[in-house]
Amino acid sequence: MSTKRALIIVLFLVTVLVLPQYKLTAVLASSAAQNELATNENASTSQQPINATRAAREEKALQDARRQQLAEKEATLTAKELELKKMSAKIETQLKMLEDSKNRLDESLKAKSEVQKKKQDEKLQKMVKLFKTMKGEQAGKYIDSLQEHMALTLLSRMDTKSVAKLVPFISQPRVLKWITDNMQEI
Repeated sequence: MSTKRALIIVLFLVTVLVLPQYKLTAVLASSAAQNELATNENASTSQQPINATRAAREEKALQDARRQQLAEKEATLTAKELELKKMSAKIETQLKMLEDSKNRLDESLKAKSEVQKKKQDEKLQKMVKLFKTMKGEQAGKYIDSLQEHMALTLLSRMDTKSVAKLVPFISQPRVLKWITDNMQEI
């Protein structure tokens, strides 16, 4: 019985001394856990609105900064667009002036060319008259001594009667060339 007694005493001591402490520790631990959980909930709920508000303010600040940047870029683009329009108008004006100058220059060159052509025609006509008035033999010698294209031009400008008077005194290859040229034109 003494072992039974010792076992009962041990159980009694455990129930009286150890269990209450274990329960107290468990209750205290459970209470601390509940307090901590409540604190965490309070902290997270109180931090969440603070963080949400802060995040909203930061996002609004970012959006405002973006809007400001976009407004600045738009103002810069508008200024550059205006500058480009001014430059375009200036270039168009200069282009128009250049085209006008080119047209005047073309007209001037055309007028000069016409004047020069008239002068050459007048000179050629004078030469034709000169060779018509000369004796056939003398005119034939002079025409024969000219360069071929000049001689052919003179003969082409003369009337048939004058050429017939000069043909015996001009070299036969030139006369044949002149006849060939006139026949090709037909």
